[in-house]
Amino acid sequence: MLNINKTIENNKAVFALEGRLDTNTSASFENQIREAAEKVDEFVFDFAKLDYISSAGLRVLLVSQKTMSKKGGMKIINVSETVMEILEVTGFSDILTIE
Repeated sequence: MLNINKTIENNKAVFALEGRLDTNTSASFENQIREAAEKVDEFVFDFAKLDYISSAGLRVLLVSQKTMSKKGGMKIINVSETVMEILEVTGFSDILTIE
């Protein structure tokens, strides 16, 4: 299960994710991202309460990165040790902006 708390202000969309970003939840998350991308220039993903990310979730991040790199950019904040390990092992920590 994934809870997505989205806020949009000053041309920036902040997505606070809680739960698991996996095969079952990535499609609805991707839809919200696609919708928001039309309205803003920057994405911030808050992973403070994200417990797990699968390859399907990583793909959504990659698509988001490509979309937003043409605009204002994208960053990920508050990454837990568990999720950070996944990002590092997959090499995503090298291509995504993580603070």
